[in-house]
Amino acid sequence: MKLMVNLPDRPYEIWIERGAIAQTGQWLAQLWKPQKVAIITDNHVRDLYEAAVKASLEATGFDVITFEFLEGEASKNLTTVNKVYEFLVKHDMTRSDGILALGGGVVGDLAGYVASTYMRGIHFVQVPTSLTAQVDSSIGGKTGVNTPYAKNMVGTFTQPDGVLIDPNTLNTLGERELIEGMGEVVKYGLIDDVELWQELAEMDGSVASILEHAESIIYHSCNVKRKLVVEDELDNGVRLYLNFGHTIGHAIEATAGYGQVMHGEAVAIGMVQIARVAERKGLMPVGITQQIIDMCAKFGLPTDHMPWDKEALYKALIHDKKARGTSIKTVIVPELGRAAINQISLDEMKEYLEK
Repeated sequence: MKLMVNLPDRPYEIWIERGAIAQTGQWLAQLWKPQKVAIITDNHVRDLYEAAVKASLEATGFDVITFEFLEGEASKNLTTVNKVYEFLVKHDMTRSDGILALGGGVVGDLAGYVASTYMRGIHFVQVPTSLTAQVDSSIGGKTGVNTPYAKNMVGTFTQPDGVLIDPNTLNTLGERELIEGMGEVVKYGLIDDVELWQELAEMDGSVASILEHAESIIYHSCNVKRKLVVEDELDNGVRLYLNFGHTIGHAIEATAGYGQVMHGEAVAIGMVQIARVAERKGLMPVGITQQIIDMCAKFGLPTDHMPWDKEALYKALIHDKKARGTSIKTVIVPELGRAAINQISLDEMKEYLEK
């Protein structure tokens, strides 16, 4: 399956196919001339896939080097970025060379940020290996790293030259890592794709069912994101729909300590909380909060977070990138399959943190 992200200045293709990772070299040879390629990955993914990807790249004429860092959200910071810069300089990477991000969302965000800033920008591609990265972070050109103040506070908008998605890589994910990706998938059904929501409703919620339906749920999710990115590349309008659950979710991640609550888990909790209050205010339909709770619970996603420290969460979310002056843009779902922006004051945002 293929999807085209038809951006006017930098169109690129998303290729979704089981077994595609073994064809990385042939795929990249269609995008780039022979050059030096720096694979950026983490220690866990390197053990699983780096050798096969490197061999495939070298077989098609690329000169390959590999940088690995310690897996986990705690590594997604400027300290790691500086280590990558030093590695690239040491290996004489130039503006004619490229980066391949091999891994989950942490790898993709960090590698994309490095590529967009090293020598004022070199090209890169995404080869995501986690469900969260395959359906969300590898597409759309958002790069970034965390600071002690907020998640993804430092970053750029820079599109990749292509995205290769092999659903078979999900077979090597831990159960928690696979399930957390369903937080983003559930979100896509809620905001834009009733057909996807119905498919999720028909699944039994098991790991086996996620793996069986992987191609379809990845395709549907990527298609929603592709459409919104093409319409609003720089996140000023409808692309904000993708942030349903994220404003509160990012605050949960930050206050819990990065890595303690995984991204998709935080999104699920954030969707439930924003829906609960929006439904109470008459902004979302009666009963939709329970629908979200039931769907998340079926797939093993958390729907609450303890301890719930309202003041700490509020302090974290006022640093969110969606905050503008004294207001913040939140996302609601007025009906299943349709999202809307709900701009509120920061003071009113406190109400959305009430249990």
